[in-house]
Amino acid sequence: MSAKFLSTISALALSATAATADYSLTILHTNDFHARFEPISKYDSGCGEEDNAEGKCFGGSARLVTAIADARKRSNNSILVDGGDQFQGSLFYTYYKGKLAAEMMNKMGYDGMTVGNHEFDDGPEVLRGFMDAVNFPVLMSNADVSAEEILAGKLEKSAVIVRGGEKIGLIGLTPEDTHELASPGENITFSDPVAAVQGEVDKLTAQGVNKIIVLSHSGYVVDQKVAAETTGVDVIVGGHSNTLLSNTNDRAAGPYPTMIGSTAIVQAYAYGKFLGELNVTFNDAGELTAATGEPLVMDGTVVEDSDTKARIAEAAQPLDEIRNKVVASAAAPIEGDRGVCRIQECEMGNLVADALLDRVKDQGVTIAIVNSGGVRASMDAGEVTMGEVLTVLPFQNTLSTFQVSGQTIVDALENGVSQVEEVKGRFPQVAGLKFTWDITVAPNEGRVSDVMVATDNGFAPIDLNATYNVTTNNYVRGGGDGYAMFRDAKNAYDYGPDVADVLAEYMAKSGNYQPYTDGRITAK
Repeated sequence: MSAKFLSTISALALSATAATADYSLTILHTNDFHARFEPISKYDSGCGEEDNAEGKCFGGSARLVTAIADARKRSNNSILVDGGDQFQGSLFYTYYKGKLAAEMMNKMGYDGMTVGNHEFDDGPEVLRGFMDAVNFPVLMSNADVSAEEILAGKLEKSAVIVRGGEKIGLIGLTPEDTHELASPGENITFSDPVAAVQGEVDKLTAQGVNKIIVLSHSGYVVDQKVAAETTGVDVIVGGHSNTLLSNTNDRAAGPYPTMIGSTAIVQAYAYGKFLGELNVTFNDAGELTAATGEPLVMDGTVVEDSDTKARIAEAAQPLDEIRNKVVASAAAPIEGDRGVCRIQECEMGNLVADALLDRVKDQGVTIAIVNSGGVRASMDAGEVTMGEVLTVLPFQNTLSTFQVSGQTIVDALENGVSQVEEVKGRFPQVAGLKFTWDITVAPNEGRVSDVMVATDNGFAPIDLNATYNVTTNNYVRGGGDGYAMFRDAKNAYDYGPDVADVLAEYMAKSGNYQPYTDGRITAK
């Protein structure tokens, strides 16, 4: 009997022994749902019942209920988790806050969720109400909530669930700059994600938990950093950057899963348009030995659960009068996709900035700066309803006016382009202003150049020492998205009309609005 034959027999025996100890798990996941309980169009905005019946719509809670049930039937062990930002994004959130999200997530049987920055949009109170209503742990590891009475002792950093007789550790992660992105209040401090995750991994490992999943609302770039700089993390279920990871979709930002060392990273775009389905295998030591899968598109081929559809229709009744009102029309689709508006001039950014500037130009305001993170959707051509406007601008922000120096405006633009690599929402859409930026220059080290301001005689170079009248929304004026330079602005007034109303009125006045870009933002 040859040595080679004996070696082969030995390897097969070891493989068979290992196989008996393998543990398989299906991780079903969503992220950045943003209150899209009803189906959405290909532009991520509302999709009417007629189009839905014709199979032109995506997502919605009723499809997710069906898809989740079907996926569970395919697996011997499965969990359902969420990467944060269930809150904000439609009239459902405006009206119900977190109550409908809690109801639907309980119905779908979620096993865990991390806190997204939008879970803090209405302060700790609304988050706590949501947490009290759900049947699963809501987690956040990289923050100290001990000084916030509403969340202290309630919002945990990690949790352990049991599935198929095995312990699975879940760790929550939220953006380190949540204090700039939402309204967590002064009693919560946020910290470095790497250190926070490693601390929880060490704690869970000491408890004998050797299968660890991070639920991260920190974005694809940060997730890769966490995977590279920690030990013991098996899977990261991501969110925040609305990243589509896929092995088949041409628009994917990376493979599903993205492997960093032995850590598998997944994310499933946003708005319920996909259900992530990752199948993993662990050996007896808790080491990840296989990770395969693909996000499942929630298109018209996924049959809607009738009971869920009826419940969402019931919940929508108080909203219909507001959102079905036709307020304007568009001559063509208006591009508002975050993947465009957060890195360059875009049609929806121009529309919103133009609308704000038009509203207050008779007050001597000459410049508008809008954060792209406040622009949440595109629009279809044709009739525009108030519901569509509110999908684009859902945050109930108000129009602000103020005065700052030319230097402050340049500083603001530098902030705006400082995180383009991470596709962050601070990217500035502007009106009454032109500028050039260069991604090869380090952030906040002179990326912005050739800043020109509109005058009666055309555009002229900005005067760094002059005072300019500016408009934005109250969130940016208050320092949101890193625009801290606006907090000390002179003659600030933050209590203008809702920016959604401003947009609706501007579009109505414009007739059949024609979207455009004109080169006001140029990249070198």
